Amino acid sequence: MNYQPKGVEPASGQAQASWLASLLDRYFQISKFGSTIRTEILAGLTTFLAASYVIVVNPSILSHAGIPFSAGVTATVLVSFIGSCAMGLYARSPILVAPGMGINALFAYTMVVGAKVPLEIALGCVFWAGVLFTVMAFFNLRQTIIEAIPVDLRYGIACGIGLFIALIGFENAKFIIANPDTIVGLTTFNPVTLTFIAGFILTVGLVVRKVPGAMMAGMILTTILSIPIGRWWGDGSAFWPETPDVHTLVNWSGFSAAPDFSFIGQIDLVGALSLIYLPFIFVFLFTNFIEALSTFLGLAEAADLKDEQGLPRNIKQSMHVDAVAALISAPLGTSPATVYLESGAGIAQGGRTGLVALVAGLLFVPFLFLSPLLSLVPAVATAPVLILTGLFMSEPMSKIRWTDIDEAIPAFLAIVLIPLTFSITLGLSLAIIAYVLIKLVCGRAGDVKPVMWFVALLAAALIAQTQ
Repeated sequence: MNYQPKGVEPASGQAQASWLASLLDRYFQISKFGSTIRTEILAGLTTFLAASYVIVVNPSILSHAGIPFSAGVTATVLVSFIGSCAMGLYARSPILVAPGMGINALFAYTMVVGAKVPLEIALGCVFWAGVLFTVMAFFNLRQTIIEAIPVDLRYGIACGIGLFIALIGFENAKFIIANPDTIVGLTTFNPVTLTFIAGFILTVGLVVRKVPGAMMAGMILTTILSIPIGRWWGDGSAFWPETPDVHTLVNWSGFSAAPDFSFIGQIDLVGALSLIYLPFIFVFLFTNFIEALSTFLGLAEAADLKDEQGLPRNIKQSMHVDAVAALISAPLGTSPATVYLESGAGIAQGGRTGLVALVAGLLFVPFLFLSPLLSLVPAVATAPVLILTGLFMSEPMSKIRWTDIDEAIPAFLAIVLIPLTFSITLGLSLAIIAYVLIKLVCGRAGDVKPVMWFVALLAAALIAQTQ
């Protein structure tokens, strides 16, 4: 009698699942870095949710430059998908890649709207900056610079980025607001503020209790708590300045929207090489360079994602991916891509390997068609996660040698100037310049590696260009 036990099929399925888990573990070295597949997937979801606003916000900014909103959504999704998956599979790093915030405003408002540069030429400048960026990456120039940056300044960069992320979180919740008398100040307590506080406390409770997926669960709970705003109590119109008639925080704006590929390839490569546009190419190049450099260093220091030499893990491969992502941004119809601070949310969730970036990258794909669903997650729901990420990234502050004043002051300047200038690029540039000048006046110029002198000059040129 040929009897087949009922448990055979499930055993086969379990074997296949086990084989896949083993493959993922070997490729991404998940066990080696003290993580699990479940933790990595939850971290990828958390990173995606923390950064998903870019799918809507980036196209909104680009639309002021003349790129149709729907085309901007398509470009943003494609660049984020390609860059993040490459970061996960090739660099095996848990860092998300997407069109950079800040540099997109530089592209749209300063270059196209302010300087009246034709849109196609502006995209051409982005492309050529990407070419130079790629050359720098493949010749390991950025790695050389990273090795030249003193360790205390690296710690300061990590803390400064942490405070910057926390400030963005507080601002997203409209908890900290502009005040003409005190520069910034605390908002008046209102239903939105109370919802944010409740969401923050719940998220902290989940994190302290070590609940799996605590960050993601905190975002979901805060989103649920935000549903009554504008419907049964409170007013959320401050979160939608361009559409002040919208008073609700959580909005249903439809289920799907077709992708728009109409702006792919709309780029003037020859016109962008005109001498009058070279300063813009330089600004794009150096801004992207400094921002990516600081993010790599900050996340590596905060989460101890470093190799035996104390450098960010797989930094060479990560820089290759970052550079190529910036290179393909313009032909796809968006401002330059870069590594994302919000990756810290997934790292804080326990993510340590490239599987985090791969999961986050794959999650972008459905939003080629489902971008309206992102209006369901309000900015106030991501605020608690960003604030806690800032906390986790501030841990290296204790490692700074505060008694060595010539080392401590540049680190301190990085900590305070990155959030106070609301710019990683400007904050780090000023800290680097300060480091070189302090060493010079203290008679310790020999401590400064030659590459740092060069970077300080470039930083000074960037600051002069932006003033």
